[in-house]
Amino acid sequence: MNLTSLDDVLDKHFGKVGTPKRDAFENDVDEALHAYRLGEAIKKARIEQNLTQEELGERIGVRRSQISRLERGYSITIPTMIRVFKALGVTTASIDLGAVGKVALW
Repeated sequence: MNLTSLDDVLDKHFGKVGTPKRDAFENDVDEALHAYRLGEAIKKARIEQNLTQEELGERIGVRRSQISRLERGYSITIPTMIRVFKALGVTTASIDLGAVGKVALW
């Protein structure tokens, strides 16, 4: 059996690390992972409060399907994220921008 490493597969399909195509791919993966983590945080907070997706949607004025999309990491914008977390009772939030510092969202 001949096994191929993930790095070799990525190199073949997206180019070596540092090439524009590979950098774009890795950036897309990072963005998707961050959106997924935000979605999981929304879902966790909703479930801890014994809310259905429909009930959370009613709190912020969207349909259940939009809440489902948010929880799966799709269509998360900062204004939407603020509305959702405020509806869930999260009183403060900030983004850590590394060397630039932290920025308060609300």
